[in-house]
Amino acid sequence: MSIAVRDVREHELDSILALNNAAGPAILPLDVDRLRRFYDHAEYFRIAERDGALVGFLVGFGSGARHDSSNFRWFSERHQDFFYIDRVVVSSRRRGGGVGRAFYADVQSYAELRYPLLACEVFLEHDNDPVRLFHGSFGFREVGQNIMESGIRASMLTKDMSCSYDWVRQRYGDTLPDADWLVRPRNVAGAEVGA
Repeated sequence: MSIAVRDVREHELDSILALNNAAGPAILPLDVDRLRRFYDHAEYFRIAERDGALVGFLVGFGSGARHDSSNFRWFSERHQDFFYIDRVVVSSRRRGGGVGRAFYADVQSYAELRYPLLACEVFLEHDNDPVRLFHGSFGFREVGQNIMESGIRASMLTKDMSCSYDWVRQRYGDTLPDADWLVRPRNVAGAEVGA
């Protein structure tokens, strides 16, 4: 019953679309075109499997991306260098079973070597106390709120990773050692995700 986190594969996009759009009001719906842009351009797009079955996914972008999310833009206006978790979705029957924690451990270990700040948001319009508690337990703190174009109010959260990031930068500069676990999760075509 272990959880495996790995890069998404193109043939899994239909299953990811269905999982996203079944997640309920705490996750914005996706269409095929936007999901395809995520696949083609996200810096981090990984899935979680449990017992060989897809149980969730996480999509993230570095601050240099030309990503069209209003929440990403909010962080861009306030922070120069950050890694943004655009969405994390876990199958409803697997929530509370460690999948979210496995994702956040994986994305943090990726991001802290490359960015001094990890950023995400949680919608406030829904009963999201467990989600806010989850993020707080990972060291995220609210740094503001944003009313999205859809009218949804979001709590904007960040986690300072400068301790790890600064040490890595002082020791290695912009060139990380050649080690399998340090390879970028995905080799993407570019960094732009349009509307």
